[in-house]
Amino acid sequence: MEARSSSQPKVVTIFGTRPEAIKLFPVVRALSKRSALQNLSCVTAQHRQMLDQVLDIADIVPDYDLDLMRADQSLDELTGRLLAGIGQTLDTIQPQRVVVQGDTATAMCGALAAYYRKIPVSHVEAGLRSYNIYHPWPEEVNRKIIGTIADQHFAPTETSATALRKENVSEDKISVTGNTVIDALLTTVQKSQEIGLFDKRLKDLFERFSDKKIIGVTSHRRENFGDGLTNIASALHEIAGRDDVALIFPVHLNPNVRTIMNDALGGLSNVAMIEPLDYPNFVALLDACIFMLTDSGGVQEEAPALGKPVLVMRDTTERPEGVEAGTAKLVGTNKDLIVREANKLLDNEEYYDSMAKAHNPFGDGQASERIADIIEQSLIS
Repeated sequence: MEARSSSQPKVVTIFGTRPEAIKLFPVVRALSKRSALQNLSCVTAQHRQMLDQVLDIADIVPDYDLDLMRADQSLDELTGRLLAGIGQTLDTIQPQRVVVQGDTATAMCGALAAYYRKIPVSHVEAGLRSYNIYHPWPEEVNRKIIGTIADQHFAPTETSATALRKENVSEDKISVTGNTVIDALLTTVQKSQEIGLFDKRLKDLFERFSDKKIIGVTSHRRENFGDGLTNIASALHEIAGRDDVALIFPVHLNPNVRTIMNDALGGLSNVAMIEPLDYPNFVALLDACIFMLTDSGGVQEEAPALGKPVLVMRDTTERPEGVEAGTAKLVGTNKDLIVREANKLLDNEEYYDSMAKAHNPFGDGQASERIADIIEQSLIS
């Protein structure tokens, strides 16, 4: 990369979790091509291991690594350490703009630390709202805090832009860009095809379950801890009672998730509970499964791009576009509803096709270029 002049505007992109890294690596790459800017990245390592997987695959070496992950830290502890650590880093960099993504503690603290220094903030994936501050928790409030601070709101869809307008965000601060997760997905599919990224354990599972319909599963939301996760585990156990299905479940590292799932699903021959997959291999799972059972936000956007229906194991979603388009359906943590909808997708071909072939509303793969263009223009004009 060519040397940049110290007089060029500095843009620092701040992220700390795997989902942020996935959705921001195309933005970091797009910004790096803007010769008028100094493009810097700062990671908090809120999720150390899972973050590093994406950084390796995306060939991104952060300029600043705060390494703030600690086992079993509370949200209070994490927030305090993030705010102080990011603030010190911004004092060192003195950027002209900060870029954050989504709804994590890192994103919220990144925006707040920038605000304390009167540094403008760009919010990637702006305007998502569930209108319930406890679902998803604490993400809904994190998003609203960032939305109050940011002066550039990159809304993935028109629905998200409308939510921002209702909060009196001025039109000139809103740009509908599409979602960068589609950029990341398409880039990763292409790279996987070119160099054959594929985890042997996943390949072995595909061969082992070659005569079955594979269902992909993810579950990790904080608001589902307790009875919600127990109900989900019970539903998965009942679905696994079918002879024609297999469940592949990359289990989140959080012990609150692992204990419940191991108790309910351990020992079932057609349930593979595996360690979290790196991003290319998670994309391979998306491609191989017949549908996804998930409480993830990102999967609601990614799976439809590959023609996979999504049953969302949450009571609300800040991505209503998928539900409205028919690519996703809310099933909450109600055991009976989860089982009923899963069986319907497995047994009713017409119903399955109505979801699998619905239009994906989340983007065309060019969101990151649009975002980089807008940021560049705002800093050099």
